[in-house]
Amino acid sequence: MRLLIFLCFMVHVALVQSDSSPFELEGHRGCRGLMPENTIPAFRKALDLGVTTLEMDVVISKDRQVVVSHESYFNSAFSIAPDGVPVDKKNQKKLILYGMDYADIKQYDVGSNGNPAYPEQQKIKAYKPLLSEVIEQAEAYRKAKVLPSFSYNIEIKSERSEYNRSQPEPAAFCELVQAVLKKQLLAENVKSDRIVIQSFDFAILNQWKKGMQEGTYPTVRLSALVENLRSPKKNLSNLDFKPDIYSPHFRLLSPEKIARLHQQGIKVIPWTVNQRDDMNRLKRWGVDGLITDYPDRANGL
Repeated sequence: MRLLIFLCFMVHVALVQSDSSPFELEGHRGCRGLMPENTIPAFRKALDLGVTTLEMDVVISKDRQVVVSHESYFNSAFSIAPDGVPVDKKNQKKLILYGMDYADIKQYDVGSNGNPAYPEQQKIKAYKPLLSEVIEQAEAYRKAKVLPSFSYNIEIKSERSEYNRSQPEPAAFCELVQAVLKKQLLAENVKSDRIVIQSFDFAILNQWKKGMQEGTYPTVRLSALVENLRSPKKNLSNLDFKPDIYSPHFRLLSPEKIARLHQQGIKVIPWTVNQRDDMNRLKRWGVDGLITDYPDRANGL
């Protein structure tokens, strides 16, 4: 049986290598290793480095704005309050964005301190932008620099334990995000097939799929984010549909798992791959792309 799986995998690799589909290089939170994460400068830098997709996270503010941020609070590792005092770790989770209006959120500096976990990250003043602003600014940058078209991979940061605490429930959360996308895609003349919605919370993905089927949400690609040790088959059984993309932590993959997912017509794009050796190995195994904090390290991949 293992020999049969291996032979199937080798056939799959040959098909992938002859496939004209481009390898997807996604800049994680823009390019977190080089610029302040999830900020306009990070997304511009990622585009300069040739990413095919800008990966980002979104949360919701008190006044129902869709804010680009990984945490639902101000991370003390790099956040500075409007009065110039760095956010204290013991107080960081009291600064919940869902309890703050966006005008107040924007006053925090999330770039000048840098992030000690990423020593190459440039220290510059930056703020948490709105999703609408990111799309507007990225499209303007693309046109000004005459860059090729790229995609947006938008992670809806959702946890069941946080419903109605630091976030809305899935239906309300998705409604806010889709409304921004509808308006911004129309304004910037961006086709919806350039959008990926991903989440670890499969209730979000099921909700978005339902909205697409009803014709009320933009038709986008859907990606299942995974960080647990369960098999792809077990994880996918918790979805009401087959996703376009399966996106696990890269250490959870094997050639056999990739082959089985491809047999179902599901692309495989792991996260967060920061070492060149890992990038090379995963590409040999046949992944369809990867998400990295350091797009510069993937040069010529």
